Amino acid sequence: MPKLKFINMASLRSHLYFFIFFASLSVPSSSTQSNSWSQKNQVALFIFGDSLFDAGNNNDINNATGRANFWPYGETFFKYPTGRFSDGRIIPDFIAEYLNLPFISPYLQPSNDQYTNGVNFASAGAGALVETYPGMVINLKTQLSYFKNVEKQLNQELGDKETKKLLSKATYLIGIGSNDYISAFATNSTLLQHSKEYVGMVIGNLTIVLKEIYRNGGRKFGVVSLGSLGCIPALRAINKQINNSGGCMEEVTVLAKSHNKALSKALEKLEKELKGFKYSYFDFYTSTNDRANNPSKYGFKEGKEACCGSGPYKGILSCGRNAAIKEYELCENPSEYLFFDSSHPTEKFNNQLAKLMWSGNPDITIPCNLKELCEA
Repeated sequence: MPKLKFINMASLRSHLYFFIFFASLSVPSSSTQSNSWSQKNQVALFIFGDSLFDAGNNNDINNATGRANFWPYGETFFKYPTGRFSDGRIIPDFIAEYLNLPFISPYLQPSNDQYTNGVNFASAGAGALVETYPGMVINLKTQLSYFKNVEKQLNQELGDKETKKLLSKATYLIGIGSNDYISAFATNSTLLQHSKEYVGMVIGNLTIVLKEIYRNGGRKFGVVSLGSLGCIPALRAINKQINNSGGCMEEVTVLAKSHNKALSKALEKLEKELKGFKYSYFDFYTSTNDRANNPSKYGFKEGKEACCGSGPYKGILSCGRNAAIKEYELCENPSEYLFFDSSHPTEKFNNQLAKLMWSGNPDITIPCNLKELCEA
């Protein structure tokens, strides 16, 4: 077991002003990775989703369901908290690097008013359904409305012709749905009895948004499936407390599988219905499961327990912020772990996932990877 650091919340108070000051600064530009993507192919990147993609939008929501703008989030790469639910960079940051773009700024960031490189609308806790944490997140419908606002501003700055060109060449990265199932399962014990209808609602809302982005000029979509939700540290911890089992909560994983199957079919249908609609579907489920079950194969030491948190599997989200739990455990080396906190990947894991999305084989990126999608 990797050595753990024991953190006392009171010991961090003297550093709070330091962190708050630096968290307010703009995020540094990403370093350009060495790849064959040429400057002439550069495109904008528009990001929709939840906490896996949120680069800090929830920082500016008064009663947000979750924030990560405090230590130790950001400790590995940025050296200060940015609002990303990780020790460092998240998947969209790495995809932006592959596209030779700077990090894509959150839409709600006060200084963000330049959209030619794209914009990040993702919000921690968000779902495809407006009923998922209402008033505490930017749900997918609202993310769409923000995108339409951006389109209007681009039209004013660039004109109609250049805006259409920018939007048609852009990549639209979308990953959402986990919160719809986890929140509903936590409050509705009869969800499984109506799982087919519920999955249909989630996929239906997501499909509507994809069609609207298409109607407003989008043509290239990178869509991420759900992971094995019942196997994240948070739900392993609940299963441990309820059933004295450290295994996965299969009831929730069943919902994720149903979602992924329906999402894959919906994308195939959209490609047939909408002229010029292209997509890359990333099998997040298989990639996550394989690493959780075989961590050493991918350079990790721990695939089930989180780096930061408390309780079984460190699955209680107390990483640096829970006022009711004054102390929490923080590992010394996040790169040894798959999960940084109760449900979010470490930077190393995010990096591996982004590489698969960008240049993975047809078994994991269907029918093509993001690089091929962008070049099409």
